[in-house]
Amino acid sequence: MSQFTNEDEAMIQSMLRQLLQSVKEKITGAPSVECAEEILLHLEETDENFHNYEFVKYLRQYINNTLGSVIEEESEKCTSAQNQSEVSGYDTLVQHVTKKTRESMQLTTEEELKNKLTTIRTDLLSQAQIFPSNGFTFFLLKNLSGYREMMHALKNVMMVVVESLINKFEEDRMCNKEVDSKTKKKCQSDYYTDNCSDSDSSFNHVNAFSLSESYTFMSQEQLQLLVEKLDPIQPKEVRQEALQTLCLAPPTDVLNSECWPNLRKHLTMSLSDPDAIFSEKILRFYAKTFSSSPFNMTREVYTSLGLDVSNADINHILKKVRLLNEYQKEAPSSWIRYPEKYMEEIVESTLSLLSVKHDPNHPASPDFLSPIYFLALLDIKAIWFKKWMHAHYSRTVILRLLEKKYKSLINAAVQQCLDYFEFCKTAVSKTSRANDFSQQHSNNEQKCFYTGSELQYIYFVHSLCLLGRLLIYKQGRNLFPVQLKTKKDCISLTDLLVLFTQLIYYSPSYSKAALTAHTDNYSPASLVMEILQVFCDQTGCAADCLYTDAVMDALLDPLRSLLNGTEVYINCLETTLIDVADILARIAAAEDGLSVLLYGGNKNSAKENSSTAVHVIVQFTKKLLHDDISLLSGSELLQVVKGAFIFVCRQMYRTCEGLQMLIPYGLHESIGEAWKKANLLSERVPTPVAGAGSTSSISVDSKNVLLWEETLLDALVNFSATPKGLFLLHSTGAMSDCVSFMFNSLSKNLQTNECEEFGNEVIVAQMATTPTAALALQSSEQISILGFIKAFVTELWALLECGKDDVRITQPKSTPVDPIDQSCQKFFLYLINLLTYPAVFELLSKQDIPNKPVYSHREVPTDIISIIDRIIILNSEAKIHSLFNYEQSHVFGLRLLNVLCCELNTLLLLEAQYKVSQVLLTAQEENVTETSEGPGDFIVDSLSVERNHVLVRINLIGGPQERILPLRGLDKGSDPYPWPMFSSFPLPKCYLAEVPRKTEFRQDKDLEKLLSILKNPGEQTEWAEICRRQFCKIMKARPEIFSGTILAELIQKFVLHLSESRSNCYFSMGSYEATDADVKKESLSSVQQLGIEMTVRYGKYLNLLKEHAENELCFVLMNCEQFLKQQQRTVVSSLRCLQGRYAGYDWFASSAFLIMSGDGKKTLTFLQQFSRLLVSAFLWVPRLHMSMHLPITTVESGIHPVYFCSAHHIEMLLKAELPLVFSAFHMSGFSPSQICLQWITQCFWNYMDWSEICHYIATCIFLGPDYQVYMCISVFRHLQQDILKHTEAQDLQVFLKEEALHGFRVTDYLEYMESLEVIYRPVLLKDMRNITVQNR
Repeated sequence: MSQFTNEDEAMIQSMLRQLLQSVKEKITGAPSVECAEEILLHLEETDENFHNYEFVKYLRQYINNTLGSVIEEESEKCTSAQNQSEVSGYDTLVQHVTKKTRESMQLTTEEELKNKLTTIRTDLLSQAQIFPSNGFTFFLLKNLSGYREMMHALKNVMMVVVESLINKFEEDRMCNKEVDSKTKKKCQSDYYTDNCSDSDSSFNHVNAFSLSESYTFMSQEQLQLLVEKLDPIQPKEVRQEALQTLCLAPPTDVLNSECWPNLRKHLTMSLSDPDAIFSEKILRFYAKTFSSSPFNMTREVYTSLGLDVSNADINHILKKVRLLNEYQKEAPSSWIRYPEKYMEEIVESTLSLLSVKHDPNHPASPDFLSPIYFLALLDIKAIWFKKWMHAHYSRTVILRLLEKKYKSLINAAVQQCLDYFEFCKTAVSKTSRANDFSQQHSNNEQKCFYTGSELQYIYFVHSLCLLGRLLIYKQGRNLFPVQLKTKKDCISLTDLLVLFTQLIYYSPSYSKAALTAHTDNYSPASLVMEILQVFCDQTGCAADCLYTDAVMDALLDPLRSLLNGTEVYINCLETTLIDVADILARIAAAEDGLSVLLYGGNKNSAKENSSTAVHVIVQFTKKLLHDDISLLSGSELLQVVKGAFIFVCRQMYRTCEGLQMLIPYGLHESIGEAWKKANLLSERVPTPVAGAGSTSSISVDSKNVLLWEETLLDALVNFSATPKGLFLLHSTGAMSDCVSFMFNSLSKNLQTNECEEFGNEVIVAQMATTPTAALALQSSEQISILGFIKAFVTELWALLECGKDDVRITQPKSTPVDPIDQSCQKFFLYLINLLTYPAVFELLSKQDIPNKPVYSHREVPTDIISIIDRIIILNSEAKIHSLFNYEQSHVFGLRLLNVLCCELNTLLLLEAQYKVSQVLLTAQEENVTETSEGPGDFIVDSLSVERNHVLVRINLIGGPQERILPLRGLDKGSDPYPWPMFSSFPLPKCYLAEVPRKTEFRQDKDLEKLLSILKNPGEQTEWAEICRRQFCKIMKARPEIFSGTILAELIQKFVLHLSESRSNCYFSMGSYEATDADVKKESLSSVQQLGIEMTVRYGKYLNLLKEHAENELCFVLMNCEQFLKQQQRTVVSSLRCLQGRYAGYDWFASSAFLIMSGDGKKTLTFLQQFSRLLVSAFLWVPRLHMSMHLPITTVESGIHPVYFCSAHHIEMLLKAELPLVFSAFHMSGFSPSQICLQWITQCFWNYMDWSEICHYIATCIFLGPDYQVYMCISVFRHLQQDILKHTEAQDLQVFLKEEALHGFRVTDYLEYMESLEVIYRPVLLKDMRNITVQNR
């Protein structure tokens, strides 16, 4: 290599001085030499004039002259061989060229090295179209022979030059150091430090920079000369030389020059040059420009690329289109950073190109293919369009242009889908199979030839994907309808969706291997399924596209054909049915979609329409379960099809309204029968052997049997999501198996708080409300499976006390701050959900507290009675000493007791069996200070405060304004707990609110009119309706009138007249005369005796009862039991609630007794007459205990009509009227039916004041039993904001059970209830009258 002369050294020193002089201000502020070096290292990034420095230009030119030609020549050899399999990718190509260059024996002279590297570099840039060029040449040159020699010579010269410059720099820096301020130094130091590089040396950085590109800088005159030489009229040799020179020019300078418009025109024309090498070099120029220019520059190149429709060189066109498509995919990631006009120009040029159509008068070949065919071949799923439509920034422009100028693109896409559908339909009708492009090439073999039909199919797939993406957006859907030349009528959005749906049916058939293979295929069915699945997830899109009768009919068309036995022209029937079921299930999962399935497009007019989707689906599902579809008999996928449609039905019957539509078909019976058959088969499956291989005893068929049984059990479990569904589940006989199955799935995620658990938690809450399911929860056992409650209690105890034996404790647990620690909160709510009165009675009735003399620390409770014994009724030192966390665990137990006692029947049971009040009083008595004179004051601590609250709650009856409950917290100040504690009865008077004085009613004309109608009904045909209207009028104007003797007289006379009319009597009633002799034969239970004491105490507080009221109430209750017993069945059952008298206390009879002011005979007469009316079945819960009026299956279930009828409709109305409240219940894992059953069973005692209880009873008697449902909906509406707040606080169950209904007045919601009656009465009354009919 030639050496540098003195002139060269002087020139370089001059250029370097110029460079450093330009950055003098930046360097002089550097605190050290190292920072100054870093400034130079990052000069290209921080100095906009970097490329204009003479030194930089010199370095570029020198390196290009030395090594550039060698690289270009060797790269040309690689590309000319078209050996892409050997040389593919950026790094592989570099290594290959490096290796070949090293092996060449001709690289012996500097001239040869220069020629070869120049050739290699140019072609590498064009081949690596998508790779950045910075550092590329440097990486290659590091491996070339001759490189080290050149760099060594250059470095020696540079060291001499730089040394002298550094000396001068240090002198200047020392002179200016005192002038620079400290603030300026700090700022500059921070700036330079932040921009420091991790490079090993500044010289290496210069190398990387210098070798990153090889450019020849040109003036405007030189560029203009190049443009003239590139004119197509010039000779070929002139144009090739000019193009070679152009490739060496910086793309930025070319694109910014004034002659670019003319150059762009010449290049575009030259792309069609017959010489492939010449046009190839133009593409390389474009590729280099794309990779090295900013966005606004690449836009110029992109919009200049076009297609000459007369060119027959398909390979060349595909390369151009590929370049376009690569840019299409990359551009959206950066065009937000530039003005909108750049993006608009790119979008419009693309749409303009794709809109090019064949001109019949054009001399081109008749086999003309428009540009979109080539784009589809390279990007079959229109990924470019998906990316362009993703951001609102570009989507708005695209949709505007499509609407105003390029709607023909949409028309063409729709036409292509129509053409393909007609082709497939014809092929299927001729019992042939449509050609499937995806299956022919599933092995990823390279394909070099495409037939005309294959190209049409590729265009169809591209069009389908483009339309699918377009319809996701509202503005895209607004582009429809479209008018096609081949169609007389416009193609609407619905028409297009019907077409999509029909494409599923005519998808080419699959082999079994293709079905199981998880590969990306391009079959119409899979493509349409992807699109429809996306639509289902988009609320607005689904409503516009899918929720129409026409689309529903298209989806259900194969089902109707199979039901009717007509011929079905469908490829691969099983997969088609599975796909249809998938879409239907997704539709049913959304509220609006479910409404369309149940009622069609018009909800009000379609309720009785048997042609709506739900009827077709359930009929088809039943036929599948009965193996009544001949075309599917013997199919290997039959069980998969069955499971898919069962899941669709499950999405519907999980809701109250959906179940109402499915009940007449008896789907639960069909699923139950299928489960019994599967259960018999599964019993024959051998038990897996531990340690055996996967191919051992259990065959594939046996695994399928077990899987099928689990599918059916899962379907049956989901009936429990609604009250009536749970009632139907009981009739299948699968309750215990369903509970065990549910426990298997639920126990795996017991410690998580994931959203999918909400459904299971609601099901557990529903099950706990019925005695049958509650007993199953206690006793559900299978191999290696503990009962649900046992496992649950064990987990709770681990958190409260000792933890699991296999858990190693490395540090002590933190002391809880809240009364119930956050880790135990979930289990606390679970217990509240589980321990409803039906469950408590089945689990605790006649169960004694263990009260052991000694308890081991390792003794873990396993059931509810053990929990009560260990953390609630702590009546011995042994129990207290057995607890590691006595205070925390006992507070947990007292809080649980407080919630349980809000249900009055549970309170009476616990008090009767375990004397809870006395235990708490004794504990309070022992919790006092000791003085010399005897017991002192009560010790105020967390336990005494909790006990005081529970004692007041369980010994006082009253609504929100009738009793005062002490708080469970301490106040700030001198008296932190002002509430008096006590250790014996009676309670301090401060907890009793003042009884409101009875107002003296003046004469009221409306009341007199009502009394007159009741006294003399005469022959009026609508006297009952007249009474109801008059009642409503008075309730709205003066509700306080309905109390005391007036209310008693009104309901007595109204019930009397109704009971004397056969048309109004629902239950037949024999004659019964009460006598004291008969009564004496019956003895009241301890629960009833406690209830009587509680009722009398409440009545006396209200000034409604006098002395000897207890005897009168005993007379009423025992006689009621006697005359109801005459209508009861004898039932043999393991349920304790069916082994004798009614399990709870008669709160309605007690309420009637208080309304009648303690008159026993008048109360009994009223109850006897009232028992003949339908409303008695829902207001008076003991009325139908083991009643002969109910079907035997209903009696044996132990489920009351109030639950499976009233509570069921409460949930249905709640979802329709108060969706936020319904969702809150679902998110809390709590069921509205559970709290409503509690309210109704105890006639809202402790939740409403006595006056409102009277209004509730009177409203239901006068206006009908359905008002019980409307009343509960009104309560939820009143509590809506509180419910939402406590859902967020995760204590909704506690709030609803503990808190009274503050501020609720029946009269305030009477108009709202009347509005509900107009909508729902026909359905509700029909269902209520059917309680005596055998349910399917």
